[in-house]
Amino acid sequence: MSSLLETVLLQQQAVKLLLGVLVISTTIFTATAAAEVPNSSCNRTCGSLEIPYPFGTSEGCYLDSFFLITCNSSSSNNFGTSTPTPFLRVSNIEVLNISLDGELRVSTYIARDCPQESNYNFRNRYISLRLREFPISYTKNVFTVVGCDTLGLITSFASDKNYTTGCLSACDSINGMVNGSCSGVGCCQTPIPDGIKDFTVNVEHFNVSEFSPCGFAFVMEEKTYNFSTLDLQNMQDKEVVPLVLDWAVGNQTCEDDNKNTTGFACKAANSECYNSINGLGYRCNCSSGYHGNPYLSGGCQDIDECETLNHGCAVNACVNHVGSYSCSCPMGYQGDGWRNGSSCTPVIPKPSNSKNIIIALCISMSLLVLLLGGSSILLGLKRMKLIKLQEKYFQQNGGLILQEHILNHGRSMETTKIFSNDELKKATNNYDASRVLGKGGYGTVYKGVLSDNKEVAIKKSKICDKSQIKQFINEVILLTQINHRNVVKLIGCCLETEVPLLVYEFITNGTLSNHIHDISRASSLSWERRLKIATETARALAYLHSETSMPIIHRDVKSTNILLDDNHTAKVADFGASRLIALDEIEITTLVQGTLGYLDPEYFQTGQLTEKSDVYSFGVVLAELLTGEEAISSNRPESYKNLAMYFGSAVKEDRLHHILEDHIVNEANIEPIKEVANLAKACLMLRVEDRPTMMEVAMELEGLRIMEKHPWGKDNQTTEETEYLLNTTTLSLNIDIGVGSSVSVVGGHDSMINQLVKPLDDGR
Repeated sequence: MSSLLETVLLQQQAVKLLLGVLVISTTIFTATAAAEVPNSSCNRTCGSLEIPYPFGTSEGCYLDSFFLITCNSSSSNNFGTSTPTPFLRVSNIEVLNISLDGELRVSTYIARDCPQESNYNFRNRYISLRLREFPISYTKNVFTVVGCDTLGLITSFASDKNYTTGCLSACDSINGMVNGSCSGVGCCQTPIPDGIKDFTVNVEHFNVSEFSPCGFAFVMEEKTYNFSTLDLQNMQDKEVVPLVLDWAVGNQTCEDDNKNTTGFACKAANSECYNSINGLGYRCNCSSGYHGNPYLSGGCQDIDECETLNHGCAVNACVNHVGSYSCSCPMGYQGDGWRNGSSCTPVIPKPSNSKNIIIALCISMSLLVLLLGGSSILLGLKRMKLIKLQEKYFQQNGGLILQEHILNHGRSMETTKIFSNDELKKATNNYDASRVLGKGGYGTVYKGVLSDNKEVAIKKSKICDKSQIKQFINEVILLTQINHRNVVKLIGCCLETEVPLLVYEFITNGTLSNHIHDISRASSLSWERRLKIATETARALAYLHSETSMPIIHRDVKSTNILLDDNHTAKVADFGASRLIALDEIEITTLVQGTLGYLDPEYFQTGQLTEKSDVYSFGVVLAELLTGEEAISSNRPESYKNLAMYFGSAVKEDRLHHILEDHIVNEANIEPIKEVANLAKACLMLRVEDRPTMMEVAMELEGLRIMEKHPWGKDNQTTEETEYLLNTTTLSLNIDIGVGSSVSVVGGHDSMINQLVKPLDDGR
């Protein structure tokens, strides 16, 4: 800690010296008023940012050089096209939003201290921000430190006031932390003073732990941050946070620089001047009843309050005036015109007694006709609004892209069926709770019956990333074309809802998890069936990794995502977390997704996703099939709650027979069970490179099934007879599984290899 304070003091002295040189070498800035009306050809956007005057991107378009926005078009978006990015003047400070209310949102960096990172850089512990023109908002920002045993300091010495402060976040476990609270356990916060235009943030992480490998410190917009224990890990992938600056015009007050001076910035009539609350200068606002840009001549326009829905007047009683409005009943009506007062009612002259009944009846009939007609119109408008909303969602969700694909490829290949929202509502009885098949982190799955009596499973996701719609459509197109007997078939989708719906084939016999962990079902799941299910699942994953036009990583392989039909045929399901990868990509960095107990430890620690991550998860499924145990269980000792650790320890210590499911073991199959156990251990190796590929796993399991099915696979056959039946050409593959042991995969000639690797006749 002392070294950190010494470093801060040295930085203060260095920056003060630098500022002294700058003061000597620069001239005093004098703001000159721009033209009363900026050039009409000025570009007022940069990317998605709206740039209002007094800001601008070129000379003649801004009030003075302080308000220059540099628009950089050199960066590229996900589609490979240039994406203009706005920066403050000629700095590297990216601008996120400009408000005429005197606020400017920008990006600023996070200081981090990660001692155990392979590319650890001492300089990352220090970040600075220097601004000449705009002070940092002390009401909207807060200094924040995240991490266990982490000290963060913030200093300012280039502004009128110098200060140093900080906070210490201390904790010894993740249990004492409270999400949403920065009280000092895992997260601490402290305010910053007014009037500063610079800061330097320093952070030091004293005690590295598995749940808190780094410490972080940053100044950011307070309302945009809500502490979560996940931040201790996830903030390593985050580089910048939003920061709010206060901006004002000039360095005088409204009283000094008034409308009688030529440089007064509030150009619009019906505008008012307000002194800055954070530093020098003033701001302009349109007067009450007006809106627009007060820095432009004619920029403040009258607000037609009668066009808004909250004016408070009765129907047809609102009267707009310049700068205001009033409520008064139109001719032929009576009342004060206010909605909460006596609303406007028609003035009905008193009729003669002989005509009262007839007139009353006519009025009643007229009102009834108006009521029925109005109701019909409202229902029609509501229906039109719903249709337009569905059309909007259809376009947002990539419906036009999918339609174009179907038109171009519909005759030459199997294509996606696009369902309407009404079809799926009818199929699920308006998504009735009794139709729910299951719920998970990605959404809810319903059972549906289509108009042709075909049963389907309809997946309704919770969220949808609008920036990934094109990739989503490409995945739907690719997954629809997958036709493998051990992969749940994607039939189509519905794009008329806010979040797209996916329609899969319906599998009748539940999940593998139910069959393994339900005592009444587990006894009927024999060793032969378990080996068959494991082989079919491995075959499906190998197909997704190696045989599709673009490799697919499932990312959430687990027993609840393996379905069984009435013949106990395995079907791999739930591609909610799946990820397509380019053919030349070995690994990709992603936001870690998956299920505890099945999650690849190396993927969890590094975020590097590979096909071997599915291999690890499949190894946990093999352990479930062999032991009947759950992936995470509190019934096991604390150190063995995780099945992978429990299983690996038992195999290593030669205690496999103690943890196997009792009813599946007999003298005839003990050796194949041991081979599958060793294969599971190989899949569960911590190092990715030590694990076999999914294709190798599938071949090994397929070979074991062949040995059990055919008499020439038994021990009483000679080696010569076995080689003769398998043909003379063999393929031998050794998989290192650690502790000096290996798994051998032996296959026959090419036709046999193809039989093992390729999907069956009804696959692709």
